Amino acid sequence: MSKYEVVIGLEVHVQLNTKTKIFCNCPTSFGDEPNTNTCPTCLGLPGALPVMNKEAVKKAVMFGKAVNAKINKISTFERKNYFYPDLPKGYQISQFVVPIVENGEIFLDNGKKIGITRAHLEEDAGKNIHEGDVSKVDLNRAGTPLLEIVSEPDMRSSDEAIEYLKKLHAIVRYLGISDANMQEGSFRCDANVSVRPKGQKEFGTRVEIKNLNSFRFIKQAIEYEIERHIEAYEYDEYEDEVVQETRLFDTKSGETKSMRGKEESADYRYFPDPDLLPLEVPDEFFDIEIPELPHEKKQRYMEEYKLKEYDAGVLTSEPELAKFFEKMIELGVEPNAANRWLAIELLGRLNKAGISIENSPVSAQKLALIAIREKEAVISGAGGKKVLDLLMEEDIEVDEAIEKLGLKQVSDEGAIEKIVDEVLSANEDKVAEYKAGKEKLFGFFVGQVMKASKGKANPQIVNKILKEKLS
Repeated sequence: MSKYEVVIGLEVHVQLNTKTKIFCNCPTSFGDEPNTNTCPTCLGLPGALPVMNKEAVKKAVMFGKAVNAKINKISTFERKNYFYPDLPKGYQISQFVVPIVENGEIFLDNGKKIGITRAHLEEDAGKNIHEGDVSKVDLNRAGTPLLEIVSEPDMRSSDEAIEYLKKLHAIVRYLGISDANMQEGSFRCDANVSVRPKGQKEFGTRVEIKNLNSFRFIKQAIEYEIERHIEAYEYDEYEDEVVQETRLFDTKSGETKSMRGKEESADYRYFPDPDLLPLEVPDEFFDIEIPELPHEKKQRYMEEYKLKEYDAGVLTSEPELAKFFEKMIELGVEPNAANRWLAIELLGRLNKAGISIENSPVSAQKLALIAIREKEAVISGAGGKKVLDLLMEEDIEVDEAIEKLGLKQVSDEGAIEKIVDEVLSANEDKVAEYKAGKEKLFGFFVGQVMKASKGKANPQIVNKILKEKLS
């Protein structure tokens, strides 16, 4: 790798969460019976005319504002001609000459800027379903509004590519313009990868890896392709082995495989769509207020709540996570306690169970009450974890769980003092050793008192009384 430089550019298709398709009134709902959400327009039947979805335009403008891009008052739609079974018209309506958004930017954590060349509106194709020797076409998705976001070739490693993608993914979710569900294809990526000897100005031969829909597979596909290019250089087979083409990533073998030769823009025979006038963005759209973005929220958490950068980054990685955290703060939990109970305890259990924060069986209200009961010394930190474990399994209230598990702490100083006296009397030899300088025995006494109280004695009070007695 020290001899070569990797060049990566990404094209991301974001499915906008409008209720209807981009050029007709058919619903965009996912999972319906095949070919039920269709009409003459999205089926490409003769005489059916497209009508622009205003909400899709609004969402594109919101994205443009979020990435400090230029938003074009006037943009145009063209026909991108190619044949594929799930493309009913034989062409896709897209933006080519003048996109609605161009010249944006996203910054990585190290301050590096990744340029966004353009973000344009277009319609999605349908879906091919392959079952053995039979292929079927579902056109429910045909005509769903997409925002295609094209980066500059500014990334130099798979790690930079994944960080850029995760930031992009968080932005569209915070804006509320897409659910960005990668499993359902609402956020999918084409990666353009090339390798060149260090110091060479010209780009190497670019290969496109098509339709990647998980961060893990995107990283694996890019790294495989980098190795393939470098190996071709090392064995003087570069011109034979690396050609401009589109490849697919085989998730089972971990390899990319040739799909077809890569088309250039001329191959699509773009020309202005005669059925659509140039798109003029309404003036009021330029004044749309966008919500607090993830990097802004992260900075605020660090300044307002004094959280470490890593912790603030975790809590703002998903909008639902940030809302959960802010609800706990609203209910009176200290920021660091809220971070510990949410980011470490609850998220650890959710990740292990494969459950998202949106589907957490433990609400923000319940988790906040666990943290409050710990602060009130009703339960210990260890006891709180046991309560959380029970709440993950049963739908009961926090105080009910504390009673059921018998975790309520004893905070009566008189009762604890009596236990301490009994422990010290039973271990007079160790008391003598402690007073002779063997201070490590203090932990032994604490353990004996907790054991005698069956774990219910308040640890802070135990420590306080022991120190008084032993001094």
